[in-house]
Amino acid sequence: MLPLFAARTTEWTAAHGLLSWRPARLVLTATQKWLLPLGTLLFHVLFWQENVGLNLALYTLLALGILLLSRPKAAWRSSYFRLLVAGTVAAAVAVLLYGSFAAFFACFVSMAMVLGFANQPHLKQLFLAGMTGGFSAAEVLLGLPGVLIRTYIPTRETKAGRTFWYAKLLLVPVLVLVVFHVLFLLANPRYNALANQLWAPIADGLLRLLEMLLHAPVVFWIFAVSFTAVVLLRVPVPVLAQLEARFPEFVHRRRDGVASFSVRNPDFREWRFRMADLRKEYLAALAVFGLVNLLLLAVNAIDISWLWFGFVPEPGFDLAQFVHEGTYVLIFSILLAMGIVLWFFRRNLNFYQPGLPLLRWGATLWVLQNAVLAVSVGLRNYYYIVHMGLAYKRVGVCFFLLLTLFGLATILLKIWQRRSAFSLVRLNSLAAYVVLLCLALGNWEIWIAGYNLTSHRANPRRDPHHFDLGFLLNMPGRVLPTLVAQRATLNEYPYLTVAGPHHQATQLQPAAAQRALDERVAEWRAAYEAEASWQDWTYADWAAYQALKSYQPATNR
Repeated sequence: MLPLFAARTTEWTAAHGLLSWRPARLVLTATQKWLLPLGTLLFHVLFWQENVGLNLALYTLLALGILLLSRPKAAWRSSYFRLLVAGTVAAAVAVLLYGSFAAFFACFVSMAMVLGFANQPHLKQLFLAGMTGGFSAAEVLLGLPGVLIRTYIPTRETKAGRTFWYAKLLLVPVLVLVVFHVLFLLANPRYNALANQLWAPIADGLLRLLEMLLHAPVVFWIFAVSFTAVVLLRVPVPVLAQLEARFPEFVHRRRDGVASFSVRNPDFREWRFRMADLRKEYLAALAVFGLVNLLLLAVNAIDISWLWFGFVPEPGFDLAQFVHEGTYVLIFSILLAMGIVLWFFRRNLNFYQPGLPLLRWGATLWVLQNAVLAVSVGLRNYYYIVHMGLAYKRVGVCFFLLLTLFGLATILLKIWQRRSAFSLVRLNSLAAYVVLLCLALGNWEIWIAGYNLTSHRANPRRDPHHFDLGFLLNMPGRVLPTLVAQRATLNEYPYLTVAGPHHQATQLQPAAAQRALDERVAEWRAAYEAEASWQDWTYADWAAYQALKSYQPATNR
């Protein structure tokens, strides 16, 4: 068993409504004393002057393995912990496949939350698990200088000091061994040849490692030690678990259920104002839901008649502005609507039997109308994709709308099952994490490039005068085989655009676009041959290089 909890529990206490904090004293176990320098060296070998790829996947899986070797039995009982372990492995595989930023971010977030749940297994909120991991990491970083000094600076009184003293006793035997080794090298030519044959690759590897270690700046070494220490050490931070335990899954009736607030006047005398009683609050909620339902009904009627059936942009219609501005405003209105429902159903209004059915149906109708509004936003996004092509933001809007529809469904749970805001945050954070994993596992650049190159053939509404070649050429190199395979489609556009200085678009004829593609392929292939290493290896880049290794520009064929 590998003990990882090598620190006293951090003391968090509540005093006068505030949190008082007392830092923990870190103590390295015997296993951690050799894992810390070994992990730091491994971090350096994997990440110094390298991009993410095999190195991040390997380091993540090793860190996860060390965590699981500590046998966190209480954490294994949590389904959230098991989900995050599977998500961390999936994110590491995505990094190995694509090396994309989404995969890197998913890997980092997953590992932080895994450490948080291993620290406090009773947590239910994913973001609180991430915060727990962050607080634990902060504790480790604050106590790291002291533990390094106590552990690795030898004194006679410490075990490390006694080890260092015994090491000095071996100095004389080692020197004698070196002297006789040199004598045998001079006296026996066969021994000399065999020693050179055995020692040459070892010496070459040690020299390269020494050169790499000496070139790394102090800041990188500090980061390597800190990151390794955060992986190995976990300081229990129970304060967030205690805070979470105060929030129930469902809304409960309160005796004093009418909201109130306090205000202090300039003379520091406290005046307490009570808001309207429950009936008046009910009437206010009913008026809000009634009025906004009428307003939203008008908006949805306009969108359904305008966007849902046979929408064709008029000549000169600015589709980009229509989508960008309209999408953001409508998404904000949906989020605001969700917040208003949460506000009115936060307390005893959930138990106001005389008017509860009417209030529930009014709020439900508003939620459903907001779902219709979300569909209209999705149609705006769809029309932009159809006429202008696919891009990162369009993919992001699609997934965000899926999360919005899921959030609206959870709002219905709150209305009809008296769910608390805590329950909604828990469910929506799980959905957000699943979406993050989907983004990490998707080969989005390849799909975007393939769609933009071929969609005009199946879609007569696609604008033939708008093809952003510069956007595709600026994508990662793994997209280039797709561009090369579909290069004939570049001749089907009157002109193509690339980004020029100061973000100004420059138009290119198809022949110039072909040359720009050939230059990009040659540039990426040369960079891959010069800079690629096993540390940042990804399957997508390797497959792209294999496909382009024998590629010749069209002018040389």
